[in-house]
Amino acid sequence: MTLSTSSTDPSSLPTVTVVGLGPGDPSLVTQQTKDAIAAASLRFLRTARHPSASLVPDATTFDEIYDAADRFSDVYETIAKRLAAAAVAHGDVLFAVPGSPLILERTVELLREREDVRCLALPAISFLDDLWARLALDPVDAGVRLIDGHRFATEAAGERGPLLVAHVHADWVLSDIRHSIDAGPDDAAQSALDDSVVVGLSGIGTDDERIVNTTWGMMEREISPDHLTSLYIPELAVPVGHGYVKFHALARTLREQCPWDIEQTHTSLLPYLIEETYEVVDAINALNDDPRSDEHLIEELGDLLYQIEFHATIAEQQGRFTIADVTSAIHDKLVRRHPHVFGDVEASDAATVINNWENIKRDERSTSREVRASVLDGVPQSLPSLSHAATVQRKAAKVGFDWPDTSGPLDKIAEETAETIEAQASGDEQEIRSEIGDLLFAVVNLARHLGVEPESALRGATDRFSARFREVERLADASGASLKDLDLAGLDDLWNTAKRNLQS
Repeated sequence: MTLSTSSTDPSSLPTVTVVGLGPGDPSLVTQQTKDAIAAASLRFLRTARHPSASLVPDATTFDEIYDAADRFSDVYETIAKRLAAAAVAHGDVLFAVPGSPLILERTVELLREREDVRCLALPAISFLDDLWARLALDPVDAGVRLIDGHRFATEAAGERGPLLVAHVHADWVLSDIRHSIDAGPDDAAQSALDDSVVVGLSGIGTDDERIVNTTWGMMEREISPDHLTSLYIPELAVPVGHGYVKFHALARTLREQCPWDIEQTHTSLLPYLIEETYEVVDAINALNDDPRSDEHLIEELGDLLYQIEFHATIAEQQGRFTIADVTSAIHDKLVRRHPHVFGDVEASDAATVINNWENIKRDERSTSREVRASVLDGVPQSLPSLSHAATVQRKAAKVGFDWPDTSGPLDKIAEETAETIEAQASGDEQEIRSEIGDLLFAVVNLARHLGVEPESALRGATDRFSARFREVERLADASGASLKDLDLAGLDDLWNTAKRNLQS
């Protein structure tokens, strides 16, 4: 729960009063709710497709938003914004929702986060009461976890059940739930998952009540979801997120039982982390229309992921942190740094996104009291030299220390080339090394201005040279010649032939 830090007295703010229309039967709507409806001068309905919607006369509904929104999360965000705007413009307003406003009502969460209005949610009978009666179940004794169907894969992560999944209002929601669990190549596990019991409950407490007893494997065929549909899952054969849970358990087992894994430390694993990272880069560069290239990337990404899991497992055994801390930290950071996705900030292009990202990073450092004497603080020293140079240049450019266009770097390359020639003539090894470094730095600067990643560009040039040199070797062998016996003109002829051969 987020508590407002505003100094404004909440009682003085325009109020959105949220009432619940119960599970369906109008007789179950509380008298407090009926009185609030009667007293309201401006009324809104989340949806008119509810048996008790007629109790809210002269109401504006939000049904059209469900069809117009690109993402389902946009529905609730749009509704919350419109309700807040109406309250600010016209005074207090009433908003009626199915069930109870205190149970899985996302608009209430969003309204409570706002500082320009007060959200007053009145207690109501929820859809849950009738469900527990039909299931003959005490949810507290059974330990039932209540899950929003739109967030099933994340909210039910690691869970086997019992689960009650609400808001299963459409075929696509049911399909997303059904396909959120992959038992992997284990046929027995998949079969057991498919046989897991699922109960579909629709329109409970209304004349259209339907209860379907089925299985995980058959639920898409046998359940026809609507806006009053929920799922009850007593127990799943494998947990949600089964693949990663199994992978995490494997990392723990290897760390505890493999003699080599047991001996490793964060430091000893560094070469493998770097090696696996570059192997991922190679796999990405090798991607093509051949499905086998995807399989290679899958393999290399798995190797890299294992390195991350390995480091987290070591830290977990030391009592420092866990993989859950890692995933939670990156999740929260990405949400914070994407306010154009998860907040009200507008960002229509990549440049705006990058600018927002840097501003948020700066604010985070300020809030955490992290002191950085220079904009270059925080640049990883272990980066490869070309990438390190490009990163340093980008950091300096962000505060205006940069050439306005490519003419500056081009002139600098010419200048550093002349100075390198002078250093060579002097014979001073230290000066030669220094000037070569300056020349490479200038080339990196040009690459940055042209939008070229210098590490990849040099790797590509090296790969091209390697391919051509191998062809030169082949041509020399075919003609019975030895490369070391050829003069410069002969080598140049072979080189040009190799280039033509590879181009064709």
